[in-house]
Amino acid sequence: MELTQCINYLLTTSQHTVFQYLSGKLSEYDLTPSQYGVLSCLWQKEFSTPKQISEILCLETSTISGVLDRMQKKGLIDRVINKEDRREVRVLPTEKGKALQEPITKIIDDVNEEVLKCFTEEEVAALKNALRIIADGSHFK
Repeated sequence: MELTQCINYLLTTSQHTVFQYLSGKLSEYDLTPSQYGVLSCLWQKEFSTPKQISEILCLETSTISGVLDRMQKKGLIDRVINKEDRREVRVLPTEKGKALQEPITKIIDDVNEEVLKCFTEEEVAALKNALRIIADGSHFK
């Protein structure tokens, strides 16, 4: 099979293109797509643990740890020890991190609209469904 016809190639190059486009839009707020992912997790819940965040974002805990370090230095998150279970670290958005929710959500909506504008609603639904099936991976042998 020719490289450019391989599903891995197509997924990788598509993801790279969207990642670069999103990165450019988020740069105005000194935010990366990974940092947006963390904030999005925290905006959905009052707090999360690094392990929960890594599971939601499908990233290694060690990768999330570095992202959290950089976000804490930027004043976007705090890490606090759970008083009921001192082994657990909770990640919370700071006021600065919370304040980004509205403008960043608008950017995400705009990027999704721009990336998908060449597709019909039915094609968007089919694309998202196909990507979810691939991501699930339960059909692999």
